[in-house]
Amino acid sequence: MNFGLNDEQQMIVQTVRDFVEREIYPHEDLVERTGEVPPELAAEIRKKTVELGFYACNFPEEAGGAGLGHVDFALVERELGRGSMALTHFFGRPQNILMACTGDQRERYLLPAVRGEKMDALAMTEPGAGSDVRGMSCSARRDGGDWVLNGTKHFISGADHADFVIVFVATGEDQTPRGPKKRITTFLVDRGTKGFTIRDGYSSVSHRGYKNMILEFDNCRLPDAQVLGEVDGGFAVMNEWLYATRITVATMAVGRARRVFDMALAYAAERKQFGQPIGKFQGVSFQIADMITEIDAADWLTLASAWRLDQDLPANREIASAKLYASEMLARVTDTTLQIYGGMGLMDDLPIARFWRDARVERIWDGTSEIQRHIIGRDLLRPLGA
Repeated sequence: MNFGLNDEQQMIVQTVRDFVEREIYPHEDLVERTGEVPPELAAEIRKKTVELGFYACNFPEEAGGAGLGHVDFALVERELGRGSMALTHFFGRPQNILMACTGDQRERYLLPAVRGEKMDALAMTEPGAGSDVRGMSCSARRDGGDWVLNGTKHFISGADHADFVIVFVATGEDQTPRGPKKRITTFLVDRGTKGFTIRDGYSSVSHRGYKNMILEFDNCRLPDAQVLGEVDGGFAVMNEWLYATRITVATMAVGRARRVFDMALAYAAERKQFGQPIGKFQGVSFQIADMITEIDAADWLTLASAWRLDQDLPANREIASAKLYASEMLARVTDTTLQIYGGMGLMDDLPIARFWRDARVERIWDGTSEIQRHIIGRDLLRPLGA
């Protein structure tokens, strides 16, 4: 692995960072205060991203994307992590799972999503089934030549703006020696489909303006044309296209941590107590040293897992390690930064408290820290028969 960035990668980093600082930072206070992204601002960010040539940059060139590799895309996500998720959402990174579209689905969903004409959302989590995907109760049954969906999904990010939703539902059950095992199928469901309702979710302390929604299916009827992949093949689609999304959480955590660290470093050099900058006190300078060491470690761990994907090497454990370490690192860095700022760190006059609150969810979504540890442990122990 080459630990240096080539000229193109340095250009990617600088271009995205400049965009975030110029187009995202100035609007963060508004979103934090109101909990909303004005529609005209969302449209403006989307338009400028398309003009910049970075919309759907995670998609291959044959689909109309920029064709970035995993490491290059990780660099994009790292820089986007510096800004408000409610705003960077409109920078536009459609779900890679749309590459599973075939036939007419490409014209109706894949290509419009890549061009920025439609936005998607991904729906797996349910009130009674979070990390236990096979425990979902939302189901679809055959009725004539159609499928009829019933059930509820919640914590669905981006569904408030989505033109269509990629939904995983149970479509059957197999009996195994370890008990019943549900079969999962993926469906493409358009906003406005009869029997499909999108409503406001819960008020979250993390990432204000980046809303989670509740999806309700009440005898929602869909034809076979809305099945993404094979019937009962939802796990195959999921495993091929979704497991790398954990890298996104890791890289964005690194980007946000670097922004927070820059503020902590500057404050430690400027803030004076007892006649000298507080950074001269060992209690603070050691914290600064620990923070940058952890950030760098998370950064390289994350890029290394993305590099393995680019080399077509197994990366499940490495991705889990990156997501686990980076998300927990961000929690420590934001908490330490708040401590360095003291009482002012908790005040709304500064963004420190926001970073601190936002960091909490990273250890939960896209697989909790406990799930990541389970993946890592299983990967290490299974070859030994344990």
